[in-house]
Parts: sequence; C-alpha cells; structure tokens
Amino acid sequence: MGSHVHADLVYGAVLDSGTTADALTAAVEGDRFAPPLPSADRIGAFLAEVRSPDHEPAALADVPDWLAAPLEASLGKDWIEEARALSARPPLDLRANLLKASRDEVAAELAPLGAQPSRLSPWGLRIDPIQGDGRHPNVQVERGFQTGLFEIQDEGSQLAALLAGAEPGQRILDYCAGAGGKTLALAAASGNQADMHAFDADRQRLAPIWDRLARAGATAMVHQPRDDLSGLLGAMDLVVVDAPCTGSGTWRRRPDAKWRLTEAQLRKRMGEQDHVLEQASRFVAGGGRLAYITCSVLREENAARIESFLATRSGWRVVDAEAIWSERLPEASRAYRAERIQSGSVLTLTPRLSGTDGFFFALLTRDAT
Repeated sequence: MGSHVHADLVYGAVLDSGTTADALTAAVEGDRFAPPLPSADRIGAFLAEVRSPDHEPAALADVPDWLAAPLEASLGKDWIEEARALSARPPLDLRANLLKASRDEVAAELAPLGAQPSRLSPWGLRIDPIQGDGRHPNVQVERGFQTGLFEIQDEGSQLAALLAGAEPGQRILDYCAGAGGKTLALAAASGNQADMHAFDADRQRLAPIWDRLARAGATAMVHQPRDDLSGLLGAMDLVVVDAPCTGSGTWRRRPDAKWRLTEAQLRKRMGEQDHVLEQASRFVAGGGRLAYITCSVLREENAARIESFLATRSGWRVVDAEAIWSERLPEASRAYRAERIQSGSVLTLTPRLSGTDGFFFALLTRDAT
C-alpha cells in the first residue's frame, strides 16, 4: 500500500512539472521496472486538483507557506504567476566575449546547437529550455568556449553588468567577484580599457577566475582575502557588489532550494548583505557609483537593503535605473518591475517579465567631495 502511495506521489510530481498524462503513459509503457501507473481516474483527479483555484496561495505558487507573504510583498498582485515561472525550465544563456568575437560570429559557430540572439542583452545568445527528458548541449567542449569566444552567463547577469556601466579609463572593483562572471563582462564592456580589480572574501569561490581571465583575454588585478586593499579605498569610479543572497531568482535551476530555505537563513543573508554594502561603499570615490546586485526576487534582500543603507548615511543617492535601462537598451522592452526609492528607481528582473533568472539591480552614486 505504501509503495503505491509513494509511486503516486512521484508520478504526481512528474505531471505537475508539465508532462501530459499521455506522455507519462507512453514513457513507462512496457517498462517492467516502473511502478504501476495510477488509474486514469486518479490521474484526472490529480490534474483537476492541481488546477483548482481553491488551493491556498502558497500551493498555487508552488512555494513553502512562509514565503507567500514575502513574495506577494516583493512581486505584487501577480506574485503567484511570478512564482510559478520560477519553477519553469530555464534556457541556457551565453555571453559573446566582445574582446574576441562579435555576437554574430559566435551565433554562426553555435547555430547547430540552436543558439539564437537573446531578446534583451546585446551580448547574449540563448539555447531554448530542454523538452521532456532531453539535455542541453555541453557547450564547454565547443571550440568557442575553449578559446574564450563566449561564456556561460544568464541574460539577467549580463544585463546587470551592462547597466552598471563599465567605461574605458575607469577604476572598477568587482567586490564579490566569485568565479569572475561579472568581472569578465565588465572588462569586455570597457574594451579591456578599465583599471579592473576583482575581490572575493571566499578563496575557493575565487579560484576559477585566473583561468577564465586568461581564456577570455581579459585583464584584471585579482585580490585574495588576505591581500591589503587599503590602496583602493575611496579610489574607485565603480564598485559592483553581487551580494550573497538566498538565490530565490535561480529556483528554476535549483528547484529544491526553495523548500530548504528558512526564515532564519533569509535573516542571515540580510545581515551579510548589510555588511557587504558597508564594506564595499568604502572603496567608492567621491562622484563614483556603487552597483548593488542580487539573484533574489525578495524585497527584504533588495530594495529594503538599499533603504537600510541610505537611512544611516548621508552623501548617497539612488540613480534612476529605469532611465539607465532606456539609455543602454534603447530597443529593449520594459521587461522589469521598477520601484521608486528617493528620486531614483531600482529594478527587478524575473523569468515571467524578462525571461531571465530573477535579478535585482540598484545603482547608487556618492556625492563628490
């Protein structure tokens, strides 16, 4: 009896992912190792239950109960549809490395894999989400990847780097550089003409950056946790903070993460974000800018952290990120959720609105001294 219940739960999860009843039946037909399928009536009842509008909001959104209120506060009246989109299968996004090749050249090389220009990022290429039990191609074995013509990078991350605005001649610090994805994008955006610095407090996360820089032909000074950064204090034109977060914007890539996330973990991330913002802000020169980025859709980690930062400091203001979007992406649609803070605005990207992972972007500027 118990094994049948467990089998029904497994089959229910498969149906909930979007597989049709006919496709499920065809997939296990003739497989003597597969557990018995539920009856047609039971499958029909399950599908009717999944689509029922009488479910609790959290069930409709496919999230833990405690996340319903934070998601609604963060994503507005359409939050259930937004949350459901975070459960869809993701595409495979690539960024053409303009230091070595144009997007069209990379697209031509990857055409057999189905790569097409991204909808929003002028650097991006996209391979559509997989269907059924298929798999994305292993692009890391392609010549273009091995020789640095492109990188794997979600389109939302590309857009965040583009909006940050790296320019030739600037002094730029990627403060939470990790493996270097945004460092590479910022270096390429400046045409390798910025004084680029990368730092991360986690030595293990930072480890891949040297190989990636070499492959991409990008130039950056990498600083490890024990390095003395005092010479950079108050000297940077742009500091980019890709802050540690819950990763709620990446749930479609890690669907188990939302079920493991706790309120205590969220509070811990908020404290880490406040600390990182405080530390990173010390490196911004008078008249310089601080880009705050997360891969979260939760307001507590995003706009609320900016508000908290501003509440205890003078001499900082929020830049109008909507205006930056229009300036840097003149042909792109308004594919974001905007929120006003002071006289500026901050942006949230979501799978439903922008087709990207969930990302938050805010740009602060420091008064000239």
